[in-house]
Amino acid sequence: MAKIKITKRTVEALKVTSKDYIAFDTDLPGFGVRVMPSGKRFFLVQYRRHGRTRRVMIGQFGIVTAELARREATIKLGSVRGADGDPAALRDADRQSTTMKELGERFLTRYVPVRCKPSTQAEYRRSVELFLDPFFAKQRVRSVTTTDVAELHGSLSHIPYQAKRTLGILSKMMNLAETWGMRDKHTNPCEDIERYPERERERFLSPKELQSLGQALTAAEVSETETKYAVAAFRILLLTGCRLSEIQTLGWRYVDLDRKNCDYPIARLGQRPSILVRR
Repeated sequence: MAKIKITKRTVEALKVTSKDYIAFDTDLPGFGVRVMPSGKRFFLVQYRRHGRTRRVMIGQFGIVTAELARREATIKLGSVRGADGDPAALRDADRQSTTMKELGERFLTRYVPVRCKPSTQAEYRRSVELFLDPFFAKQRVRSVTTTDVAELHGSLSHIPYQAKRTLGILSKMMNLAETWGMRDKHTNPCEDIERYPERERERFLSPKELQSLGQALTAAEVSETETKYAVAAFRILLLTGCRLSEIQTLGWRYVDLDRKNCDYPIARLGQRPSILVRR
């Protein structure tokens, strides 16, 4: 094991041999650089803990500068002197910690079915499987930072509504991760992310658009390209202003058959309403 004053120049000057070796710093005991037969060089720290020699990699020379590596080594070696300081143990625990995909699976199987109605469950599953899983992949729950979340949020800037929903779901998952012991308390990385403003999406059909829709529904009914139930569902939506899910799950107990006429503008479609849906 050689000893050098670790700087950019001295690390570059280290000779490559047929076997890897470590050169330690003359000023900071335990700070070293491993030289591989391939020519690559990696900064590391070495220390003893409970009678064992432990090593923790800091990073590859070239990607990590000698100055940054020295600062990181100082922090890691300083933590060793504490009662519970063991960078290698923390590294091993991090490797064994839960991945984001595993957190998503637990969230969807243990929390969502109990706490959410079916339509919400579908939205949560969609966000996890289409946006969170592909982005975070196998990243550890403990390692997710505000920077990571900001990058995810930025990747969804073209769909601000979905970005807001996905960020809200991720925030809930991170809160649960704290409850389940996967992250430290009060470390939710979503809290400082500013949401995108949403544009108002509600709009009423114009008389011309209503007429066109009525003609399309009549044509679909006559040609039987759509079922009579689908056509009726659209007409009831126009009559009542109900949500689509409310019409899809409409039961006869909600219908008042004694109401023969009403003042809804369905006449624009060439139809006369014969029922009233109680909302």
